[in-house]
Amino acid sequence: MHHHGYAWLGEKKTFDKESIRRPAGRAPTVSSEKDVLDRYREAVAVFPTSDVPPIQTAHWLMKPPSAVRGTWEEPKEAGEWLGLRLAEFAPRFASEGDRDAARLVLLVKGAVERLMWGGDVSLGHYLSGTVFHSVALVTCSPNRAAPDLTCPLGRAVA
Repeated sequence: MHHHGYAWLGEKKTFDKESIRRPAGRAPTVSSEKDVLDRYREAVAVFPTSDVPPIQTAHWLMKPPSAVRGTWEEPKEAGEWLGLRLAEFAPRFASEGDRDAARLVLLVKGAVERLMWGGDVSLGHYLSGTVFHSVALVTCSPNRAAPDLTCPLGRAVA
């Protein structure tokens, strides 16, 4: 088992667009409404290559290998990366409470504990203006929420 790190920074309106944040799923029928067909087409075209965070954290594993920002065998090492990402952006968090150093330490500690039992971690924060920052740690090989998903880097199950 290992863990991949993912990060995204972008406009909140892009993050709010569900059709690009979920895999396409079953194709709509011929009688489906136009907006359903449009959302499906967009999901087929954009989801597999986009670095926008998926709605389900495990679906990061469906993204291209270039989306992986780091890989760690040990949860503590993944947690250190998470802590660095949070510290990097904390001064820009829109909420003063989200910038609290003690709170950030607890988030990292909780993330490491979750990774130890094979869970995933996904955090997001509004930044000043209309920008959103997302960071995730995803357990791979296997992932508890989606055990059928393969490692995006082609690593064998350990």
